[in-house]
Amino acid sequence: MATPVDGEGQPSLNGTIPDPQTKKLTDLPTELLEHILCFPVLKHVDICNVSCCCKRLHDVCHGRGKVWGHQYKLRWPRLQRFYRQNESCDWLREYKTRHRVGIQIRRTVESISKRFFTEVVLGDSFAEIESLGMPEHFCEDELLFILNSDKRKSLTLKYYAKKILYFLRQQNILKSLKNFLEQPTEQQSALEGAVLVDQYCNPLADVTLDSISAQLDEITEKVKKMLRIKNPSHPSLRIAQGNCSVVEDFELQRQVICALNSVLYEQLQYKGNECDYYNPLNSYIHQVLLRRTGIPISLSVLYMTLAQRLGVQLEPVNFPNHFLLRWCQKPTGTEDIYDFVYIDAFGKGKQLTAKECEYLIGHQVTADYYSAISTTEVLLRMVGNLLNIGKRGEGNEKSYQLLRDSLDLYLTINPDNVQYLLLQARLYFHLGIWPEKVLDILQHIQALDPSQHGAVGYLVQHTLEHIQHKKHPVTPEVKRRSAPEHLEVQYSVGLIMKHKRSGYNCVIYGWDPKCTMSPEWISTMRVHQLSNGANQPFYNVLVQDGTCRYAAQENLEPHSAPLEIGHPEVGRYFSEFADTYYVANEELQTRYPEDMDETLCTVREFYHRLTPSAGNQEEAPTTDQNNQQAMSM
Repeated sequence: MATPVDGEGQPSLNGTIPDPQTKKLTDLPTELLEHILCFPVLKHVDICNVSCCCKRLHDVCHGRGKVWGHQYKLRWPRLQRFYRQNESCDWLREYKTRHRVGIQIRRTVESISKRFFTEVVLGDSFAEIESLGMPEHFCEDELLFILNSDKRKSLTLKYYAKKILYFLRQQNILKSLKNFLEQPTEQQSALEGAVLVDQYCNPLADVTLDSISAQLDEITEKVKKMLRIKNPSHPSLRIAQGNCSVVEDFELQRQVICALNSVLYEQLQYKGNECDYYNPLNSYIHQVLLRRTGIPISLSVLYMTLAQRLGVQLEPVNFPNHFLLRWCQKPTGTEDIYDFVYIDAFGKGKQLTAKECEYLIGHQVTADYYSAISTTEVLLRMVGNLLNIGKRGEGNEKSYQLLRDSLDLYLTINPDNVQYLLLQARLYFHLGIWPEKVLDILQHIQALDPSQHGAVGYLVQHTLEHIQHKKHPVTPEVKRRSAPEHLEVQYSVGLIMKHKRSGYNCVIYGWDPKCTMSPEWISTMRVHQLSNGANQPFYNVLVQDGTCRYAAQENLEPHSAPLEIGHPEVGRYFSEFADTYYVANEELQTRYPEDMDETLCTVREFYHRLTPSAGNQEEAPTTDQNNQQAMSM
């Protein structure tokens, strides 16, 4: 029989005759097509191309359908918590918005380094992110995406993304704090307030009220277990979580307090941090739970919350120098200080009389100091502690950040405190940030207290000068290694070094041909005892311990086994860690245009020579180490 050679019966390449009834892809049921188009290897570009093929596929890939919902969830899984399960949503529109936000956020972050490289603290740049008018959770998700990319690359991008994320989260926490303060006093929880303080000072940490409450629930169950052994019919055992029932009988309350002390201080080993009292971690609730140590006020908030969950009402007492709790021993309504037992949560739950409280601090106080205080007053004292720690700091970025954060919190709670408003204005002025905000603060101070006219006038004058100066930025100094005055400079930016005498590891981010510090610093650091004194190159270095130092050339040598330097400012100067050195970012290369070539040359020469060859291993040249002193800031 002859085989047809044209028409519908034309054979295929393998000799078979196709059935004219064979189904096409578009004939498949919608559910099956959606399943195929949700295959993980297909990306959003593929779905766009498919949807352009024909009306049938265009309809299958409609914005509210399963296909674009799958693409959205596949690309941005962290955003799923913002949508209800099985929620009908225009996923294509959400995808486009999130994609556009990502592009704009990345462009903004990339531009910040060029404009704010010389700023110690970023100020006005944050307003740019807010002014984009985008969904906050989209902005945060893109910033987290940047931060979670290859940890050795895009260091500068990550450095500024982290700062912006810090700021955005703090703004949201301040809104939550303001809402909290607007609640009726009886509805304000000291624990919730303490968590908000913790979150504001640690916005990048995963601290939530739910997670803190869950940990307290576990401790509460341990106390109930002990109570059950002592008194199986104790009413506290019947109090459900979240119930505010009160145990009326004093003896039953005493049993709760005894069980609580036993679990908290004996079983779980909580204690007051006497050795490191002024560590800010003692004030952060999540750290107190993690480290099981704190100061009187943070331990009191935990103790009071646990007691309340077990039916015992304790009240916070703003006792000077030592925060306490009071436990009423008489019918409610009494204010006689001798009708209360005072509990020292810092002292392992020790119970004190009013007189013994005075022995605790070494002097007498009036009856007013034994009064119960509100949740707002508890927060003010807690924030005040952090503020004092910030003021006691060493004047580095970390202590300035704590001071700024605690001032923000304090003035959110008590916005008309002239003393702290003036401190905030001076701090911003000192850091050279937010000059327009400084003027607003000074105007507010003048309205509250005209007697501050002298201090306000001085700051207004110099702030206006600062604003004028910012309009005419100074061209950065450029240092070329080839210049005659720089010929003695041996090392270059990006090299990982070791201090010969102090032993610390560091990376160079700047240098001077001679020591540029003040005579007082030179004398204090005994620079004259060095072989070459101050008349030698000095290097700005980022040290592994998080400090920034200024080291003499004769005290430094290339590290024999280069390693990453875990310093928070690395990203400000470097874009990448390349196994044996750091790559300077564009801004640093502008200031040291010839250094990266020198760094690469040093790396090739030095680490090649350190590599064992023919059974030998040469050592890198070192300078005379006699009488050398560790020179660091």
